[in-house]
Amino acid sequence: MKAAIHPAYNEVRVHCACGNQFTTRSAHKGDISVEICSNCHPFFTGKQKLMDTAGRVERFRRKYAKAETAKAETAKK
Repeated sequence: MKAAIHPAYNEVRVHCACGNQFTTRSAHKGDISVEICSNCHPFFTGKQKLMDTAGRVERFRRKYAKAETAKAETAKK
């Protein structure tokens, strides 16, 4: 690697709006403030809601429920 062309890679403290704090390394100078982190994000907390726009999810479930029942009946015979 060439000398003196890479930025300084310092430890920074990250503050989330939920109150969570953690330390990481970054080329950014100073503390970082974020609105959402892995402690409060719905995907990571398991509180994510599935949006059913235009009934697509329900239609998918009905379609594959029929396929599952057909497989079960075929397996019984």
